Amino acid sequence: MEPESKPSLSELSSTAALGDYVLISEVGEGSFSRVWKAVHRESGEVVALKQVFLSRLNRHLKNCLDCEIRFLSSVCHPNIVRLLKAFQNEGCIFLVLEFCNGGNLAAYIRQHGRVQEQIARKFMQQLGAGLEILHSHHIIHRDLKPENILLSHSDDDAVVKVADFGLSRSLHPGDYAETVCGSPLYMAPEVLQFERYDGKVDMWSVGVILFELLNGCPPFPGRTNVQVLKNIKSSTCLPFDQLILSRLHPDSVDMCSKLLSRNPGTRILYQVGILSGYTRVLIVLFFKEFMHLLQALSPSPLLIVTT
Repeated sequence: MEPESKPSLSELSSTAALGDYVLISEVGEGSFSRVWKAVHRESGEVVALKQVFLSRLNRHLKNCLDCEIRFLSSVCHPNIVRLLKAFQNEGCIFLVLEFCNGGNLAAYIRQHGRVQEQIARKFMQQLGAGLEILHSHHIIHRDLKPENILLSHSDDDAVVKVADFGLSRSLHPGDYAETVCGSPLYMAPEVLQFERYDGKVDMWSVGVILFELLNGCPPFPGRTNVQVLKNIKSSTCLPFDQLILSRLHPDSVDMCSKLLSRNPGTRILYQVGILSGYTRVLIVLFFKEFMHLLQALSPSPLLIVTT
């Protein structure tokens, strides 16, 4: 999708509008982007308008932006935020995205604390479905965290949508990335240790998110990369609150353990071309009526045996 030309940004200050969209309110701001809630002048459709400041992007981040636009332009999936259009205007790229009325998962956790186990399972299945599409396109997200997971609405029937692909990149099988990026609390140990990495870093992030949903806080706290890595290395077991742990189904704890394996070679991973993809792996692991045996051998495919 090639960005198209649009009117001057001076409209922002004089009419609180940009082209076909009237700006309603600012939703959030990052180091190189700002997100607005906006409405289409004619249709009345409410959208999220992501404003990316090109002057704040280095070559690496511009490549990530290109990757984000190409990927979102090529997919339509209920668990991935939908890109409606993109255009360029006075040094900014604007992405017009579907608006998710439920906010993000971080706000949901702040409001509810630890969530009910069945809701966590549902969210994880939906997150897995979105991630399956992402990895099948040979894209790694690299910044999966509750702030970047949106909810279609605010109640327990909300649909999870993976969003904010600003640090994503293309990575084909057998290739590795080296750039240290992401949010420390959700970064895999191989990234924190400046090692080469692949799509398994996303699986670690999913494990941290699952733990946070079940326990109410991330497993490995720390204000810096060094502190987080130290806590990961010093842990001998998943640091669940003991009262919470006693109430969790063993499969939920097992799932956390498989996702939060310090060794990326034993961390579970969705692999393209396998009949039993990541979504089915989640279902099998989470529901006891399916007796299972999971092997996570790399580069061998995941094998699921049900009896």
